[in-house]
Amino acid sequence: MRIQPPLRFVVSAALACVVLGCSGPSIPPDEPVFRHDVPASALPWTNEAFDADDDKFTFAVFSDLTGGERPKIFEIAVAQLNLLRPELIINVGDLIEGGTVDLAEIDAQWNSFDACANRATAPIFYVGGNHDLTGQVLQEVWDKRYGRRYYHFVYKDVLFLVLDTEDNTPERARQVFEIRKRALKRIKEEGMEVFDETEYASLPEQTTGNITPKQSAYFRSVITENSAVRWTFLFMHKAPWEREDENGFAAIERALADRPYTGFNGHVHTYEHIERHGRDYIRLATTGGVQFPELRRSVDHVMLVTVDNAGVDIANLLMSGILDKTGHIPFDGDQACFEAAMCEN
Repeated sequence: MRIQPPLRFVVSAALACVVLGCSGPSIPPDEPVFRHDVPASALPWTNEAFDADDDKFTFAVFSDLTGGERPKIFEIAVAQLNLLRPELIINVGDLIEGGTVDLAEIDAQWNSFDACANRATAPIFYVGGNHDLTGQVLQEVWDKRYGRRYYHFVYKDVLFLVLDTEDNTPERARQVFEIRKRALKRIKEEGMEVFDETEYASLPEQTTGNITPKQSAYFRSVITENSAVRWTFLFMHKAPWEREDENGFAAIERALADRPYTGFNGHVHTYEHIERHGRDYIRLATTGGVQFPELRRSVDHVMLVTVDNAGVDIANLLMSGILDKTGHIPFDGDQACFEAAMCEN
């Protein structure tokens, strides 16, 4: 049960103008925010405990775009997020198709993504996935364009941890890239049904993430330095806890053991919620990536996460249900397919 946040009826004239965007004559310092002329003996509303705590904020999360990005879906998602007006937007990786060492092609893919991302009103924080970071060439392009592959930030006393689950040695990164390249070539020629026969299908890196000791130490230090935050969120592409005898991420989890936190990942293109160590771990589905109609909740969505001093609320919004003021899906999206299982071939 959530605790009702404290009521704040009165704000200063300066704060009111910042929050409400007021113009013209200032509001007197002691003027109540909520005013009415209804007698107190009988009120036509439930209560006056407005859900407007100063420490409350909402951010959005979107998911995979890859595996054969479907046209317009991410552009529609950005337009919808602009309607929802989160304070910031983050993701769980796989932002471009990758799969090449052609620098011109890689830059073209990132330029296309950046152009769409820059249409968002709120800032978008990037998380790398296997499509973005498999192989030394893709990693070097990321490093040049965006800098750090894993990082953290604090917003309104909440700690955000962005992990790199493609954190392999250069030698291993090259091996994985070549194995994956051969698998993709065969799949293109023979169809997805041969995937299980490829060498890539049996690689641990195909399904689970990797966190090196160096990255693990970085985040454990960050966690220690930010011991008083009110919540911690982790964002990553793959689930490193699914790797046998994994130690790097396990050490991060131990460092978080005495505080509230929530983990988010992607990669599988189907939605899943699990409890791990008594915390929520959420795998998002897609926001334009390839879908698997035979699987439940392989669907395009965005997520809104609201934080206040009482805790966290998480809402999944199917893209098919986010309409603008005219009753239509923005960016001319009425005819788009957001759930492959429900669409005609």
